[in-house]
Amino acid sequence: MKPFVYETMYILRPDLTEDLTQQAIAKYQNLLTEQGAYDLEIQLRGKRRLAYEIDNHRDGIYVQMNYQGPPAQIVVLEKAMRFDEQVIRYMTIKQDIQETKPESEETSQE
Repeated sequence: MKPFVYETMYILRPDLTEDLTQQAIAKYQNLLTEQGAYDLEIQLRGKRRLAYEIDNHRDGIYVQMNYQGPPAQIVVLEKAMRFDEQVIRYMTIKQDIQETKPESEETSQE
């Protein structure tokens, strides 16, 4: 079975210190690697204004993770985020990766 490519974006509470933010990122990074994820890329997007207030917060710390792996890892990851008070929102999407085909021989015959 071919592994899927996923992107998870989550928002942490804005009042977290830099150390707590790094601990939260490491927690989910370790969770994914334990579940078999690979090609894990993490981008800390920083503190940004939310489009609307969530749990009395106007700002949030955005983190984006791109990775590959089995679909079962998403259930474990989202369950951990659901019960974590530091995470105010999360969303995972499966990315469509289209294989690029090499240029056909038509261009060489022209």
